[in-house]
Amino acid sequence: MAGKKRHMLTFADLFCGGGFGARGAVAAGAQPILAVDAWEIATETYKSNFPTAKVLCSPIEDIAPQELAANYRPDVLLTSPECTSHSIARGAKPGCEQSKETAIGIIPWIDAMKSRWLIVENVNRMKKWGRHKELISAIQSHGYQVNDLVLNAADFGVPQSRKRMFLVCDREGSIISREDLLAMHKRPVRSARSIVDWSGTYKSRPLYTEKRAQATIVRAERAIKELGPGKDFIIVYYGSDYAGGWQSLDAPLRTVTTLDRFGLVTWQGGVPYLRMLQPPELLKAMGAGSKHELPHGSRRDKIKLCGNGVCSPVMEIIFRKIAQIEDEELGLAS
Repeated sequence: MAGKKRHMLTFADLFCGGGFGARGAVAAGAQPILAVDAWEIATETYKSNFPTAKVLCSPIEDIAPQELAANYRPDVLLTSPECTSHSIARGAKPGCEQSKETAIGIIPWIDAMKSRWLIVENVNRMKKWGRHKELISAIQSHGYQVNDLVLNAADFGVPQSRKRMFLVCDREGSIISREDLLAMHKRPVRSARSIVDWSGTYKSRPLYTEKRAQATIVRAERAIKELGPGKDFIIVYYGSDYAGGWQSLDAPLRTVTTLDRFGLVTWQGGVPYLRMLQPPELLKAMGAGSKHELPHGSRRDKIKLCGNGVCSPVMEIIFRKIAQIEDEELGLAS
């Protein structure tokens, strides 16, 4: 239609973490205008990557969203409530109800911001939470069509197998399916091998040493028995594991968590060597691309940032779909 122009989507980012989801949204042409997280390392990382956004370091319940809404009216409210009490990676530890209820804490923000679009990302096990239906009903009561999707990052060209729940919600009633998003995706499948820095920058040590934990040796020997000597592989620590504690480099990396859980085994002169994967490699596993940086915090902090993050290419496709829908409404879509 004559006179109509493409609108740049803006978004507010609650539980913003290190900005991995935001990186995907920006790749789709969107602009972050407001971000909130309770962890200082996360907000400093976000500021470094998106210096034009207003970034607040605070729990969301300590902020009055009505006051912010006077100056910030994002098209998309992007939220990733704390997921540790839902995740299978917790093992047998009991869940923290207060942690889970950070999801309910987004409701005042929905009411204040009145964004057309709402995205809620979390681990798929959140659906087992007793108040999950209450959350869905509350979102619907604000006029949203809720598209409840389970997406695996590996299906979107991310070198990591990471299944997450995405509630993609529209006040205008758009129906969005997993198949719609996959149809927009053109990236090939990528393996764990693609994230490894093979330059020799990170030094390995012999697998068999006196100080090496026996559990690590057992994991490694399972892999060597299966693959044969001389084949590189990854040892997987922590979490519920049904694959023998190791994985092939030819498959996407298992889910990155907030813990240091991946050891790379390589061979030198017929001898196996081991080192842990490093934050720049995990950053690649999140699909964040070369523009994203982790300039703040310790090695452990950077691993935690990755483990708490949203894989960028998945969020990019969601934002591209949102933009496509708005373009079609304006008659701009080809």
